[in-house]
Amino acid sequence: MDKKYTWATEEIFDSIESWEKEFDELSKSVDFSEFKGKLNKKENFLQCMRAQEKAGRVLDRLSIYAMMKHDENTKDATFDALSSKVTMLGAKFGEATAFILPELTSLDQKVLEDYLCDQELADYDYFIKGILKEKEHVLSENEERLLSMSMETLSSFRDIFTKIDNADLPLGQIRHKGQTITLTHGTYGVILHGEDRELRKKAFKKYYEAYISLINTISATYYGNVKKGVFLARAKKYSSALDRALMGEDVPRVVYDNLISSVKKALPTLHRYVREKKNLLGLSRMKMYDMYVPVVEGAELKLEYDEAYDLVIEGLKPLGEEYCNLLRKARDERWIDVFEGDGKRSGAYSVAVYDTHPYVLLNYQKTTHDVFTIAHEMGHSIHSYFSNKAQCYAKADYRIFVAEVASTVNEVLLIRHLLNTEKDKKLKKYLLSYLLEMIRTTLFRQTQFAEFEHIAHKMVEEGQPLTKENLSEQYYKLNKKYYGSAVSSEGEIRYEWARIPHFYRAFYVYKYATGIISALAIADRILTEGKPAVDDYFKFLSSGGKDGPVELLKIAGVDLTDKKPFESAFKVFSDTLDQFINI
Repeated sequence: MDKKYTWATEEIFDSIESWEKEFDELSKSVDFSEFKGKLNKKENFLQCMRAQEKAGRVLDRLSIYAMMKHDENTKDATFDALSSKVTMLGAKFGEATAFILPELTSLDQKVLEDYLCDQELADYDYFIKGILKEKEHVLSENEERLLSMSMETLSSFRDIFTKIDNADLPLGQIRHKGQTITLTHGTYGVILHGEDRELRKKAFKKYYEAYISLINTISATYYGNVKKGVFLARAKKYSSALDRALMGEDVPRVVYDNLISSVKKALPTLHRYVREKKNLLGLSRMKMYDMYVPVVEGAELKLEYDEAYDLVIEGLKPLGEEYCNLLRKARDERWIDVFEGDGKRSGAYSVAVYDTHPYVLLNYQKTTHDVFTIAHEMGHSIHSYFSNKAQCYAKADYRIFVAEVASTVNEVLLIRHLLNTEKDKKLKKYLLSYLLEMIRTTLFRQTQFAEFEHIAHKMVEEGQPLTKENLSEQYYKLNKKYYGSAVSSEGEIRYEWARIPHFYRAFYVYKYATGIISALAIADRILTEGKPAVDDYFKFLSSGGKDGPVELLKIAGVDLTDKKPFESAFKVFSDTLDQFINI
């Protein structure tokens, strides 16, 4: 592999030996007992925060390096061992600092308010605000320590499902036109996007047959995961698991409610889209295995990587020269590991390292999807770059709630550029279809998932057990509600809930939906208002986690406590559908 297409991990650690040396040094110093019982004095509080930050920065570098080196070649057990070591060190760090939050929470309100107003403690003002807000939900030191110690066990449901989904699932093989096809998660996705309807049907039935064969185990595992969430909410004195999750992200309940109610209002437009797709595919009755078939074939952007990267820069020119220069810098200075390799982890991601720069993993192929993946992952990275540059370590890390905003802004700006410049009508129709599917899968589908997990948690909170029957029935009703009469929700699709890994990170999926709603609004403002909107967007990108994520989005002109951004997003969907039909 040409070195310029690999990431420069040596900027984090130049060797395993230097990693081991720093690991050993940190292992000996994970001790905060000198501050215990003394945080009521400003000087002690400040020293404790700085010591925690110093250790946290080293721990970040250790864990991210181990992860990245593992992902370069998952066949090399060397970095599995490093990852295990740093995970145990992280648990030790968590246990050693478990006293901090309950001790601070137990301080007199006046002491905390004085800390909040003290300029010397400005780096920690948002942290202190959070303590004041969550004061009633923090337990005693021993109780917090016990919860901290139990988290590894309580998190095991996700690990169990991962093992089921990746190791034990009997996906098997299908026979089609004289060929034997081994079914995997990857081949299933490819088949669902393919033209052969009979093959799609066989794959769909075989795929769900595997989940149905383990449905008792999966149901029990998910039930355990939901009970865990309900237990933690009750232990921490929250009214519900949803409220605990929202407060953990500092998101007002009205945002979640706005999403659910706005999507419900917009479902007739989704039903219209499904009907149009059914007609374009020439189907008398649409099945769920038909939902992913492209209605425009043979309109791919087949570009070499450097051509694709240049196209992304061109498409993001509305963000200005500084942004485009950062994209060039990322390529030139090897932030990105570009191509597939033997044993390399699949997929794509961006990871931020506060003390160097962000890194991006790709597995680039000459497809339209992978062109957009470049734009997407670089959106994450430049968000992290701006936040790390502008904010202290304590405020640099942005919340997951806004994590998908910058990445999706990039995708929307790129697709708008292509739609405005592309002359080929077929490719233009493909791009409109791409945008429609992006909104369908990210906004509508993820909200459907959000509704399902909310229903499941409410059932347990009300004393109802979760069974394979009632979980599948609830999912069937939702699927029917979301997709309407143009598609059949009968049969295997009622078990789709059983294969969604994100359900083991409760109340995560709704953030994908609010992320694309925010991104559509920001991109529209940039394209219509120009520099003032770009300046506000850069302020948002530079804000890290210095305030609540909903408040930070207001800097970029998006107020999710109001229904306007939601209505605007659905108007984009409706208008795009009109353009698509007209072409």
